[in-house]
Amino acid sequence: MVLTAIASVQVGSAIAAGLFDELGATGVTFLRLALAAIILAAVTRPKVRSWTPAAWRAAILLGIAMAGMNLIFYLALATVPLGIAVTVEFLGPLLLAVVQTRRLLDLCWAGLAAAGVLLLGFDSGAGAPTSGLVLAFVAGLFWAAYIVLSARLGGLVPGTGGLAVSLAVGAMLALPFGAGGAVGVIDHPSLLIGAVAVALLSSVLSYGLEINALRHIPTRVFGILMSLEPAAAAVAGLIILRQRLGWAEIVALVLVTLASAGVTLARRDRTRPAVSSAGPAPTAAE
Repeated sequence: MVLTAIASVQVGSAIAAGLFDELGATGVTFLRLALAAIILAAVTRPKVRSWTPAAWRAAILLGIAMAGMNLIFYLALATVPLGIAVTVEFLGPLLLAVVQTRRLLDLCWAGLAAAGVLLLGFDSGAGAPTSGLVLAFVAGLFWAAYIVLSARLGGLVPGTGGLAVSLAVGAMLALPFGAGGAVGVIDHPSLLIGAVAVALLSSVLSYGLEINALRHIPTRVFGILMSLEPAAAAVAGLIILRQRLGWAEIVALVLVTLASAGVTLARRDRTRPAVSSAGPAPTAAE
Protein backbone atom coordinates (compact mmCIF):
# COMPACT_ATOMS: atom_id res chain seq x y z
CA MET A 1 0.00 0.00 0.00
CA VAL A 2 2.83 2.41 0.80
CA LEU A 3 4.64 1.70 -2.47
CA THR A 4 1.40 2.18 -4.40
CA ALA A 5 0.80 5.47 -2.56
CA ILE A 6 4.30 6.69 -3.45
CA ALA A 7 3.82 5.84 -7.11
CA SER A 8 0.34 7.37 -7.10
CA VAL A 9 1.32 10.75 -5.65
CA GLN A 10 4.32 11.15 -7.96
CA VAL A 11 2.37 10.22 -11.09
CA GLY A 12 -0.24 12.72 -9.95
CA SER A 13 2.44 15.40 -9.55
CA ALA A 14 3.73 14.70 -13.06
CA ILE A 15 0.21 15.02 -14.49
CA ALA A 16 -0.27 18.24 -12.52
CA ALA A 17 2.89 19.72 -14.00
CA GLY A 18 1.49 19.05 -17.46
CA LEU A 19 -1.55 21.20 -16.64
CA PHE A 20 0.40 24.26 -15.49
CA ASP A 21 0.49 25.93 -18.92
CA GLU A 22 -3.31 25.96 -19.19
CA LEU A 23 -4.42 26.31 -15.56
CA GLY A 24 -1.39 27.65 -13.71
CA ALA A 25 0.25 26.08 -10.68
CA THR A 26 -2.15 27.73 -8.24
CA GLY A 27 -5.17 26.84 -10.35
CA VAL A 28 -4.20 23.17 -10.39
CA THR A 29 -3.63 23.32 -6.63
CA PHE A 30 -7.11 24.68 -5.97
CA LEU A 31 -8.76 22.12 -8.25
CA ARG A 32 -6.81 19.27 -6.67
CA LEU A 33 -7.81 20.21 -3.13
CA ALA A 34 -11.41 21.09 -3.97
CA LEU A 35 -12.11 17.98 -6.05
CA ALA A 36 -10.39 15.72 -3.49
CA ALA A 37 -12.48 17.27 -0.69
CA ILE A 38 -15.71 16.70 -2.64
CA ILE A 39 -14.83 13.09 -3.48
CA LEU A 40 -13.75 12.20 0.05
CA ALA A 41 -16.73 13.95 1.64
CA ALA A 42 -19.12 12.04 -0.63
CA VAL A 43 -17.46 8.73 0.26
CA THR A 44 -16.86 9.21 4.01
CA ARG A 45 -19.69 11.60 4.97
CA PRO A 46 -17.89 12.88 8.09
CA LYS A 47 -20.10 13.29 11.15
CA VAL A 48 -18.86 16.78 12.00
CA ARG A 49 -21.74 17.50 14.42
CA SER A 50 -20.18 15.16 16.96
CA TRP A 51 -16.70 16.68 16.68
CA THR A 52 -15.05 18.28 19.68
CA PRO A 53 -13.48 21.76 19.48
CA ALA A 54 -10.06 20.06 19.55
CA ALA A 55 -11.00 18.02 16.48
CA TRP A 56 -12.08 21.14 14.60
CA ARG A 57 -8.84 22.92 15.52
CA ALA A 58 -6.80 19.94 14.33
CA ALA A 59 -8.70 19.75 11.03
CA ILE A 60 -8.31 23.48 10.37
CA LEU A 61 -4.59 23.47 11.18
CA LEU A 62 -4.06 20.47 8.92
CA GLY A 63 -5.94 22.24 6.15
CA ILE A 64 -3.65 25.26 6.50
CA ALA A 65 -0.61 23.00 6.29
CA MET A 66 -2.00 21.20 3.24
CA ALA A 67 -2.76 24.46 1.45
CA GLY A 68 0.74 25.79 2.08
CA MET A 69 2.41 22.50 1.19
CA ASN A 70 0.58 22.06 -2.12
CA LEU A 71 0.56 25.68 -3.24
CA ILE A 72 4.25 26.23 -2.65
CA PHE A 73 5.31 22.83 -3.99
CA TYR A 74 3.42 23.33 -7.25
CA LEU A 75 4.94 26.81 -7.61
CA ALA A 76 8.36 25.18 -7.23
CA LEU A 77 7.40 22.45 -9.67
CA ALA A 78 6.65 25.09 -12.29
CA THR A 79 10.39 25.90 -12.52
CA VAL A 80 12.17 22.84 -11.06
CA PRO A 81 12.17 19.26 -12.43
CA LEU A 82 9.99 16.89 -10.43
CA GLY A 83 12.84 14.70 -9.16
CA ILE A 84 14.83 17.69 -7.90
CA ALA A 85 11.77 19.37 -6.34
CA VAL A 86 10.84 16.28 -4.31
CA THR A 87 14.48 15.72 -3.31
CA VAL A 88 14.68 19.22 -1.80
CA GLU A 89 11.15 19.04 -0.37
CA PHE A 90 12.04 15.83 1.43
CA LEU A 91 14.40 17.83 3.66
CA GLY A 92 11.33 18.86 5.66
CA PRO A 93 10.43 15.35 6.89
CA LEU A 94 14.14 14.62 7.31
CA LEU A 95 14.58 17.62 9.61
CA LEU A 96 11.52 16.50 11.55
CA ALA A 97 13.11 13.10 12.09
CA VAL A 98 16.37 14.71 13.20
CA VAL A 99 14.56 16.94 15.72
CA GLN A 100 12.68 13.96 17.12
CA THR A 101 15.76 11.78 17.61
CA ARG A 102 18.36 14.32 18.86
CA ARG A 103 21.40 12.09 18.23
CA LEU A 104 24.83 13.09 16.96
CA LEU A 105 24.59 10.48 14.22
CA ASP A 106 21.42 12.14 12.99
CA LEU A 107 23.35 15.37 12.47
CA CYS A 108 25.70 13.43 10.24
CA TRP A 109 22.77 12.15 8.20
CA ALA A 110 21.40 15.69 7.97
CA GLY A 111 24.80 16.88 6.77
CA LEU A 112 24.75 14.20 4.07
CA ALA A 113 21.36 15.44 2.88
CA ALA A 114 22.57 19.05 2.98
CA ALA A 115 25.54 18.06 0.83
CA GLY A 116 23.14 16.64 -1.73
CA VAL A 117 21.09 19.82 -1.85
CA LEU A 118 24.21 22.00 -2.06
CA LEU A 119 25.33 19.86 -4.97
CA LEU A 120 22.11 20.81 -6.73
CA GLY A 121 22.72 24.48 -6.01
CA PHE A 122 26.30 24.48 -7.27
CA ASP A 123 25.66 22.37 -10.35
CA SER A 124 25.43 24.93 -13.14
CA GLY A 125 23.83 22.42 -15.47
CA ALA A 126 21.03 21.41 -13.17
CA GLY A 127 18.61 23.92 -14.68
CA ALA A 128 16.97 24.51 -11.30
CA PRO A 129 16.73 28.19 -10.26
CA THR A 130 17.57 29.03 -6.66
CA SER A 131 14.11 30.51 -6.14
CA GLY A 132 12.53 27.20 -7.12
CA LEU A 133 14.79 25.26 -4.74
CA VAL A 134 13.88 27.63 -1.90
CA LEU A 135 10.17 27.15 -2.62
CA ALA A 136 10.64 23.38 -2.58
CA PHE A 137 12.36 23.59 0.80
CA VAL A 138 9.58 25.76 2.25
CA ALA A 139 7.07 23.23 0.93
CA GLY A 140 9.08 20.60 2.79
CA LEU A 141 8.61 22.50 6.04
CA PHE A 142 4.87 22.45 5.46
CA TRP A 143 5.19 18.72 4.71
CA ALA A 144 6.76 18.21 8.13
CA ALA A 145 3.90 20.17 9.70
CA TYR A 146 1.44 18.03 7.73
CA ILE A 147 2.93 14.85 9.23
CA VAL A 148 2.59 16.14 12.80
CA LEU A 149 -0.89 17.60 12.32
CA SER A 150 -2.16 14.57 10.42
CA ALA A 151 -1.16 12.33 13.31
CA ARG A 152 -2.96 14.68 15.72
CA LEU A 153 -6.15 14.71 13.66
CA GLY A 154 -6.02 10.94 13.24
CA GLY A 155 -6.02 10.54 17.00
CA LEU A 156 -9.12 12.72 17.36
CA VAL A 157 -11.23 11.71 14.36
CA PRO A 158 -11.58 8.08 13.23
CA GLY A 159 -11.36 7.08 9.59
CA THR A 160 -10.68 9.61 6.83
CA GLY A 161 -13.58 11.98 7.45
CA GLY A 162 -11.26 14.48 9.10
CA LEU A 163 -9.10 14.51 5.99
CA ALA A 164 -12.11 15.53 3.88
CA VAL A 165 -12.70 18.56 6.11
CA SER A 166 -9.01 19.51 6.06
CA LEU A 167 -8.97 19.31 2.27
CA ALA A 168 -12.00 21.61 2.16
CA VAL A 169 -10.22 24.11 4.41
CA GLY A 170 -7.15 23.91 2.18
CA ALA A 171 -9.27 24.47 -0.92
CA MET A 172 -10.86 27.60 0.58
CA LEU A 173 -7.42 28.98 1.40
CA ALA A 174 -6.16 28.22 -2.11
CA LEU A 175 -9.24 29.75 -3.77
CA PRO A 176 -8.01 33.39 -3.86
CA PHE A 177 -4.75 32.28 -5.49
CA GLY A 178 -6.09 29.67 -7.89
CA ALA A 179 -9.55 30.85 -8.93
CA GLY A 180 -8.22 32.79 -11.91
CA GLY A 181 -6.41 29.80 -13.34
CA ALA A 182 -9.04 27.23 -12.43
CA VAL A 183 -11.70 28.94 -14.59
CA GLY A 184 -9.72 27.65 -17.56
CA VAL A 185 -11.68 24.40 -17.28
CA ILE A 186 -14.77 26.32 -18.41
CA ASP A 187 -13.25 27.08 -21.82
CA HIS A 188 -11.53 23.69 -22.00
CA PRO A 189 -13.65 21.10 -20.14
CA SER A 190 -11.26 18.32 -21.13
CA LEU A 191 -8.75 19.75 -18.65
CA LEU A 192 -11.12 18.73 -15.87
CA ILE A 193 -10.22 15.09 -16.60
CA GLY A 194 -6.59 15.79 -15.76
CA ALA A 195 -7.56 17.77 -12.65
CA VAL A 196 -9.72 14.90 -11.39
CA ALA A 197 -6.84 12.48 -12.05
CA VAL A 198 -4.52 14.69 -9.99
CA ALA A 199 -7.03 14.87 -7.13
CA LEU A 200 -7.56 11.10 -7.13
CA LEU A 201 -3.90 10.12 -7.48
CA SER A 202 -2.20 12.78 -5.34
CA SER A 203 -4.80 13.15 -2.57
CA VAL A 204 -7.64 10.64 -2.36
CA LEU A 205 -5.83 7.41 -3.27
CA SER A 206 -2.41 8.20 -1.81
CA TYR A 207 -3.67 9.58 1.52
CA GLY A 208 -6.14 6.73 1.91
CA LEU A 209 -3.50 4.08 1.25
CA GLU A 210 -1.05 5.68 3.68
CA ILE A 211 -3.60 5.87 6.49
CA ASN A 212 -4.54 2.22 6.03
CA ALA A 213 -0.92 1.10 5.73
CA LEU A 214 -0.05 2.79 9.02
CA ARG A 215 -2.67 0.64 10.73
CA HIS A 216 -0.69 -2.48 9.81
CA ILE A 217 3.02 -1.59 9.81
CA PRO A 218 5.32 0.19 12.31
CA THR A 219 6.15 3.82 11.60
CA ARG A 220 9.84 2.95 11.22
CA VAL A 221 9.03 0.73 8.23
CA PHE A 222 6.76 3.43 6.81
CA GLY A 223 9.58 5.99 7.16
CA ILE A 224 12.09 3.79 5.34
CA LEU A 225 9.68 3.23 2.46
CA MET A 226 8.89 6.95 2.22
CA SER A 227 12.58 7.61 1.52
CA LEU A 228 11.83 6.24 -1.96
CA GLU A 229 9.81 9.38 -2.76
CA PRO A 230 12.65 11.29 -4.51
CA ALA A 231 13.53 8.29 -6.67
CA ALA A 232 9.88 7.72 -7.57
CA ALA A 233 9.57 11.40 -8.50
CA ALA A 234 12.62 11.16 -10.75
CA VAL A 235 11.18 8.13 -12.53
CA ALA A 236 7.76 9.77 -12.94
CA GLY A 237 9.40 12.93 -14.27
CA LEU A 238 11.43 10.93 -16.77
CA ILE A 239 8.58 8.77 -18.07
CA ILE A 240 5.74 11.31 -18.12
CA LEU A 241 7.48 14.68 -18.47
CA ARG A 242 10.68 13.53 -20.25
CA GLN A 243 12.78 15.25 -17.57
CA ARG A 244 16.25 13.73 -17.60
CA LEU A 245 18.55 14.16 -14.60
CA GLY A 246 22.30 14.69 -14.85
CA TRP A 247 24.91 12.88 -12.77
CA ALA A 248 25.02 15.61 -10.10
CA GLU A 249 21.24 15.53 -9.70
CA ILE A 250 21.23 11.73 -9.41
CA VAL A 251 24.00 11.83 -6.78
CA ALA A 252 22.04 14.47 -4.82
CA LEU A 253 18.91 12.31 -4.98
CA VAL A 254 20.84 9.29 -3.69
CA LEU A 255 22.42 11.29 -0.84
CA VAL A 256 19.04 12.60 0.40
CA THR A 257 17.47 9.15 0.11
CA LEU A 258 20.32 7.53 2.07
CA ALA A 259 20.11 10.23 4.74
CA SER A 260 16.38 9.68 5.17
CA ALA A 261 16.78 5.90 5.44
CA GLY A 262 19.71 6.34 7.84
CA VAL A 263 17.78 8.60 10.19
CA THR A 264 14.80 6.24 10.17
CA LEU A 265 16.97 3.21 10.88
CA ALA A 266 18.68 5.11 13.71
CA ARG A 267 15.27 5.79 15.25
CA ARG A 268 14.51 2.07 15.03
CA ASP A 269 17.76 1.19 16.79
CA ARG A 270 17.01 3.71 19.53
CA THR A 271 13.53 2.30 20.21
CA ARG A 272 14.48 -1.39 19.95
CA PRO A 273 15.13 -1.94 23.71
CA ALA A 274 11.74 -0.47 24.59
CA VAL A 275 10.08 -2.61 21.96
CA SER A 276 11.63 -5.84 23.26
CA SER A 277 10.46 -5.16 26.82
CA ALA A 278 7.07 -3.66 26.21
CA GLY A 279 5.76 -5.51 23.18
CA PRO A 280 5.45 -4.70 19.49
CA ALA A 281 6.41 -1.35 17.98
CA PRO A 282 3.71 1.31 18.09
CA THR A 283 1.93 2.40 14.95
CA ALA A 284 1.16 5.98 13.98
CA ALA A 285 -2.32 5.71 15.47
CA GLU A 286 -0.82 4.75 18.83
